[in-house]
This record gives sequence, C-alpha cells and structure tokens, in this order.
Amino acid sequence: MRFFHIADLHLGKRVSEFSMIDDQDDILRKIAALAQEHKPDAVLIAGDVYDKATPPVEAIRLLDWFLVRLNELGVAVYLIAGNHDSAERVAFGADLFKRSHVHIAHSYEGNLELAQPEDEHGKVNIWMLPYLKPSRARVWFSDKVIETYSDAVEAALCGAEIDTAKRNVLLAHQFVTGAEISEGSEEISARGSENVDGDLFDAFDYVALGHIHRPQSVGRETVRYCGTPLKYSFSEIDQRKSVTVVDLGKKGSVEISELPLVPSRETRKVRGTYDEVMNRGFYQKMDTSRDYVHIILTDERDEPDALAKLRNVYKNILSFRYDNKRTQTLEAFESVSDLNRSSPAELFGELFAGQHGRPMSEKQEKYARALFTRIREEAGV
Repeated sequence: MRFFHIADLHLGKRVSEFSMIDDQDDILRKIAALAQEHKPDAVLIAGDVYDKATPPVEAIRLLDWFLVRLNELGVAVYLIAGNHDSAERVAFGADLFKRSHVHIAHSYEGNLELAQPEDEHGKVNIWMLPYLKPSRARVWFSDKVIETYSDAVEAALCGAEIDTAKRNVLLAHQFVTGAEISEGSEEISARGSENVDGDLFDAFDYVALGHIHRPQSVGRETVRYCGTPLKYSFSEIDQRKSVTVVDLGKKGSVEISELPLVPSRETRKVRGTYDEVMNRGFYQKMDTSRDYVHIILTDERDEPDALAKLRNVYKNILSFRYDNKRTQTLEAFESVSDLNRSSPAELFGELFAGQHGRPMSEKQEKYARALFTRIREEAGV
C-alpha cells in the first residue's frame, strides 16, 4: 500500500503582509498532479490543515478543491486536526465524507479513530490521533496522572488495542523529543513541556507526524515529519520541500522516498551592503518581481529610507534587517544566558569591543572593574 504523507499546509497563512493562498493553490495542484502520476492509495494529512482556527473563505475553498480532486483520482484521505486547527470546523461533514473515503479525526474523544483499508497483504490499521494536550487527556483518563504531553499521548495509545502482529500506521501532530525545529515557524515551548517520547510509537510500522516544519525522521526512519509543502520562515530558506512517499509492503517492509516540490515563487536570502544588493549585476538572475526575499544589509551606517528604496527592485520583501557591529552587540546583550553568566564588567567589555572593533586595554579593564565595584558598594548590593 502506498501513502503520500503531507502536513502543515497552513492554508490561509500570511507571511509578513503577503497572503500565501496563491502559492498554496499552486503547490496543492502540484501534489494532486503527483498523486495522478504516482498513484498512492491514500494521502495522510498530519494536522495544521489551516493556519488559524477561523480560516478565510479562500482557504476553505482550496481544501474543498483538493479533497474533491483526490477523490476524483480514487485516492483516500486520512486527516487529523493540528494545534492551529479548530476541531469544530475540521469536523464539518466528517461523517458524510467517510462515504467518499475521506476520514477525519478532529479531536480526541477517548479513543483513537481507526480505519482499515486492505491490500494484497491484508488489512492495514490506520490510527488517527489529533493534536492532544494533557488537559484534554485528563477528561478521559481521570484515573491516571497526566501532567505532560508525553503522559497524554501515552494514555491515548495505551487505551487502544494495538495488535503488533498486524501492520499499524499512526497519524499524530506532536513534538517528538529530538526533532529539529525551524526557528520562527513552529510554536514550541522553549522549556520542552510539549515533548513526547518517541519510544511511545514502537508499536507502529510508520508514524506520520505533523507540527515540525523541517522534513526529518526522529529516532528511527519510520517515525517521520514530512515538513511543510512551502517555505514559511527565514530559517526554512535552504530546505528542500517534498512529499514523503511511504510504500508499505508485508509486515516489516517499509520503504520511504521523497518527491520534490518546486514552488512557483522562490524564497531567497539577499545579503550584502545596500550598494551591492541594488546593483543590477547582483539581482539580474533573480525574478525580483515574484520571488520572496529576506534582505540583510551589512552596512555599518543605516541607509536612509532603505526599505522603501529596496522595494523599488525587490517587490516581495518578507523581512529586512541590518547585520553589523551595532546589531551584533545588541543581540549579545539581549541574550538572557549571557546576562546570567557574565559580570557587568565583562558585559561592558563586550559592548566596548563591539562598538570600537577592539578590546579594552588592561588599564581600561581595571578602571571598569573598579567602577562597577564602587557602584555595587554604593547601591548596597
């Protein structure tokens, strides 16, 4: 049995002031074309179908078109809700859609939803677990101590009767410990409170994960995030987006491959001085009227009205910032870890070096230490 694994469509998303709906329409049409060519038995959509709980009308229409097109191709769909989705909106028509082989798990209701398609090797158990918080799990498992996300998922999985002699596939939308996140794209707790232990998935032949935007396997090859179909943040610029293809043979046989997804508009990083990036020879190979760009200027002095001038050439600027001695110094001082491990005199020394391009002399360091000592004494700290 062949599956396409996709997730984190984030339909209706806006990046900076730009709506991504046209790009999303294009990429879903390309996924549908790949389905027509490679003939999967089903598409697994592992959550975050929409970007917001109240998606715009055009996002709803786009998902409707995609599901109808897959149905026309004879491809089943298994879809779960993610943390960005509204369970109620994802649930609309779910019972009716089952007749068209579109299976939707919108919220956890005390048990894992199960579908059992068949191939020449027999039935495949497809288990669907929507995004699950500890508070939701406690509603159904009042006899268990559930404090973490891992506790919640463990309770949900233990509540299912999983026959490990059979082929089992799980759809889930969680943060598995060890996954590498893309900065600025996922809403992951810095304290690690959302972590789920990957060992909980040992009973499954393949785990189709959503939530992390970078394609990767975690722990073992068959516990996998497929990543987003489009680049939604600066940290994703160098990623290659794709559809994950899962060929499930007889028990114990799983082959994973990727089909590349090429967007209609590239996302680029533009870095250099103002004069460099505005030089025709620098940008002439780019499609500056269509490509999305993140611009980093390295000038030590700010160019007046730089962003407005840059937009005369680069029409779709997603972000703009300076990277120079001043900004590097500010970033260093904004780091909480640096504040915790460095003395005031050391921090002042770093500031001095950042602004002057050289460290303080021994005499200056001695004076700074004495100055901060006197300030502490006078403040009584």
